[in-house]
Amino acid sequence: MKKNFLSTLLACLGSTVAVFSGAAEDLTPLEIEFPPPFLIGTPVPIKVPHLEASSTRPPEIMVPAGVTNLAAGKEVTSSSEFLIIGELEFVTDGDKFSEEGYFAELDTGLQWLQIDLGKEAELYAAVVWHYHSQKRVYHDIIIQLSNDPEFADNVTTVFNNDHDDSAGMGRGPDKAYIETHQGKMIPLGRNKARYIRLYSNGNTTDELNHYVEVEVFGR
Repeated sequence: MKKNFLSTLLACLGSTVAVFSGAAEDLTPLEIEFPPPFLIGTPVPIKVPHLEASSTRPPEIMVPAGVTNLAAGKEVTSSSEFLIIGELEFVTDGDKFSEEGYFAELDTGLQWLQIDLGKEAELYAAVVWHYHSQKRVYHDIIIQLSNDPEFADNVTTVFNNDHDDSAGMGRGPDKAYIETHQGKMIPLGRNKARYIRLYSNGNTTDELNHYVEVEVFGR
């Protein structure tokens, strides 16, 4: 008799916990605000060996309530000692247009850009706009998360399309992609971190590195 009562009680408690946990994790698709399409100039032929299909749809990332763009207005630093065009604050100012005056142009070669989110947060997605006034592919895009501003300890790589290890951080499984006004959505896997660092190594048009906007969604 006591055993039956205990089993029934545990079953009821389990159902109650399931109901509450389900309510606490109600998820909805992450919605992104895209800039209008804007293409100028003569297209340059794109020939890279690991290009994703143009029909590839962005992933649908489900997020709970309270997830916002934590990168908005946050401090940006980079490996490029001097910017050729623009300012680093353009990267988190909310303006996603691709004309001059809206993007930061870093030096040639492998460069990184880093955003300090202010404190550790649970991260769900990043959306990156390098440059979308022309169809082009940026090389060696590597995106990492850490609580260490120097990225020396506890580094998590969430995207790497360096197919030949030319950046020296290991071969990546991700595909290269053509820049569009929709940017690139990167799932961050609910990893917890304060800093996000983004690498690139020139593009199919020139050897420079550009960033229009980076959004990082978390809570």
